[in-house]
Amino acid sequence: MVEISKLTVLPAYQAVSRELQALIVGGQLSPGDQLPSETDLAERFGVNRSTVREGIRQLESEGLLRREGRKRLLIAVPGQDSLSPRMERALVMNDVTFRELWQVALALEPLVATLAAQHATDDQIAALNANAAAMEAGINAGRNIGELDTEFHSLMAECSGNRALLLSREPVGQLLFRAYIGLGESVSQAPARNLAAHRSIIAAVAARDADGAASWMRRHIEDLRRGWLLAGRSVDDRIEPR
Repeated sequence: MVEISKLTVLPAYQAVSRELQALIVGGQLSPGDQLPSETDLAERFGVNRSTVREGIRQLESEGLLRREGRKRLLIAVPGQDSLSPRMERALVMNDVTFRELWQVALALEPLVATLAAQHATDDQIAALNANAAAMEAGINAGRNIGELDTEFHSLMAECSGNRALLLSREPVGQLLFRAYIGLGESVSQAPARNLAAHRSIIAAVAARDADGAASWMRRHIEDLRRGWLLAGRSVDDRIEPR
């Protein structure tokens, strides 16, 4: 006799969430549109208001809805602030290693640099130079410049003008470069080497030298691995949550 599996019936609030998500992704509900009231949605779906409320909470956590005032809920486009932390958690919970993140960065970051040299605006280049100046001041003052290092790579991704690249590399970059933050304590030359690489990359971007920017970025990411090993770490160490 053929085995027939039991049907999996979604909780009502998940069904509400999925239906609203389909309307948003499908374009029937556009960014900036106001979501109908809980009462209206409850009548349309044939469920109670508490079920609708729970479905709405799920969409808020996914960045598809945002609150304006106490009662207005607007359709939103998920950005880095909502997507990246969720992906970071997933990567950490899957026990990804330094090697795995580094291999991805070695492929993506030179591409970022290439596109940045082609598309960066004057304002974006100014932001990169401001970041480098802040890093130099931090190093001279003996401060940890890890956050500025991570910010540099995020700024570079914005310069690329490629939204798919910007969103996809962010969780990898956040985890990888934050993992490198503490190395300055055991590899004293790491902060200064990072800054020198950043300045060379920025100079290539400002000169619209795509090949030069990619080459310097590749050297920079390779240097990150060398620093990791000099600090006594293994490339197969799992990345710890921040």
